[in-house]
Amino acid sequence: MLNRRTALTMLTTTALLPGAALARTARELSWDDLIPPGVPYSEIVGMGDIDEEADFWEPEYDENAVKLNDALDGAYVRMPAYIVPFEMSGDGVTDFLLAPYQGACIHVPPPPANQLVLAKAQKPWPADLLWDPVWATGTMRTSLQSTELGQIGYTLDVEEMEIYEW
Repeated sequence: MLNRRTALTMLTTTALLPGAALARTARELSWDDLIPPGVPYSEIVGMGDIDEEADFWEPEYDENAVKLNDALDGAYVRMPAYIVPFEMSGDGVTDFLLAPYQGACIHVPPPPANQLVLAKAQKPWPADLLWDPVWATGTMRTSLQSTELGQIGYTLDVEEMEIYEW
């Protein structure tokens, strides 16, 4: 038979469990995961035009470049990326693109739409860490949109970021 103290302890402990039980584990993504299953990367980016004199390459994207992996819509994910900032404040950056390689979108042409993620961080990322690769964790949405930088296929509400170490 339970006494009052034991019952109260059990009730208090049980009340704390739901928060711990709701902790989510992020699905770890690679950039290939943003491409729909069955669509090889080689079918997204074609040869395009190469201007050897100007040292410039304009890739050719086909309709597969805007195909998104709809299974990621609403998924809680963790992915490695490089940051392309939009605007910075004294606190850092909260609005930025996540890209698969350093310098993407700064140099023309941008990666295909299904290789870009529009991100909004809840906490500013420090300006002195912008060139470091990061892990970004949050809720992803599939949302094809056109911007000045090109077409973007995904958005990420970033809850947590950390330096990527390999």
